[in-house]
Amino acid sequence: MSINAIKGFNDLLPSDSARWQFIEATARTVFTAFGFEEIRVPIVEKTELFSRSIGDTTDIVEKEMYSFSDKGGNALTLRPEGTAGVMRAFIEHKLHVQDAVTKLYYMGPMFRHERPQKGRYRQFHQIGAEVVGVHGPLVDAHVLVMIAQLFTALGLDEPTLQINSLGCPDCRPRYREQLIAHLSDRRSELCEDCNRRIDTNPLRALDCKVPGCQEATSHAPAMIDHLCATCSDHFTTVRSYLDATATPYQINPRMVRGLDYYTRTTFEVVTGLLGAQSAVAAGGRYDGLVRQLGGPDAPGIGFAMGVERVALLLEQRQFQSVPALFIAVMGDAARIAAFQMMTQLQKQGIRVELDYEGKSLKSQMRRADKLAARYSLVLGDDELVSNTIQLKRMDDGSQQSLRFDATTIADALTGGAGL
Repeated sequence: MSINAIKGFNDLLPSDSARWQFIEATARTVFTAFGFEEIRVPIVEKTELFSRSIGDTTDIVEKEMYSFSDKGGNALTLRPEGTAGVMRAFIEHKLHVQDAVTKLYYMGPMFRHERPQKGRYRQFHQIGAEVVGVHGPLVDAHVLVMIAQLFTALGLDEPTLQINSLGCPDCRPRYREQLIAHLSDRRSELCEDCNRRIDTNPLRALDCKVPGCQEATSHAPAMIDHLCATCSDHFTTVRSYLDATATPYQINPRMVRGLDYYTRTTFEVVTGLLGAQSAVAAGGRYDGLVRQLGGPDAPGIGFAMGVERVALLLEQRQFQSVPALFIAVMGDAARIAAFQMMTQLQKQGIRVELDYEGKSLKSQMRRADKLAARYSLVLGDDELVSNTIQLKRMDDGSQQSLRFDATTIADALTGGAGL
């Protein structure tokens, strides 16, 4: 009996990994240009880290975390998101002492026990970035411009940047009271989860996907209309920086995000191409989180991008690597010479394949076609004696006669194939 993967935990096959490598490499390039450095944190943390940061009343903590006790009785959790672990590392290693402004990025797997569906899995992967140490709105705009540039660099122009403000501890309580009053008058129209949220986390009702709840909250008061003067000025300034850099955005007053630590600027990058899973990146400002986790009173802002969802948007593009050269061989002496040539070219960074098992020339050329090799050559006794081969361009069948020499062949491949 074969053993299959756990539901919601997916293999990434070679046919897909090239697309992921492109996403990761593009993110590294963009983040580096914007002054961010990579941090790598464990996938397992103390459960308390997430309950304190994300919030006890969020769906993630209440329903979705993979938590367990180890042999020492410690409560541990597979990380459901990246920001909390990065902030724990920021505090533990006193990164604020090294520089007043800390800019970090990360990438890796996250874990939530949700119902698996296209674009949403129990093991999923995120690429994210965090800035700690800046109160002003300029850094908010800087992060938003970077997100826009990331999607441009990925060649994706359909996703839309949406922004909102969730206010601060000074203005949010008054708004919360008005929202609770609005929701309480419509309890019969709300789902069970939203009825529970009225008393615990009423803003989350605005994010509910149940049609009845969306209708019941369609005329609910919006946080953006109840901002204090400081938060209103902050949000206006963020928008002015975006306008100055011609960064397109939309204001979405219903955006609340699912985590308790967000304040002021929040944002999502959304698409209409993935059905219900519309958000491909999201984040916001979290000015109280570092202090809440036992660190200094340092403000922060960050975001995470779902790699699986971005990969779906790139599904129609070709990323698979193909050999620059396939060497077909005839005879044992030719096989040794071909192996020597292959390794010399590979050491120069050129991908080369050959037949390993002594199959017929016809079978070897079929494999060259299957691998979509750009060039091929046939090496036998005659070629060894003359030290000359015919380099064949596979797409049009054109050939050129070359000396059987690694430098000569490498020059022909890198010049003709554009490698």
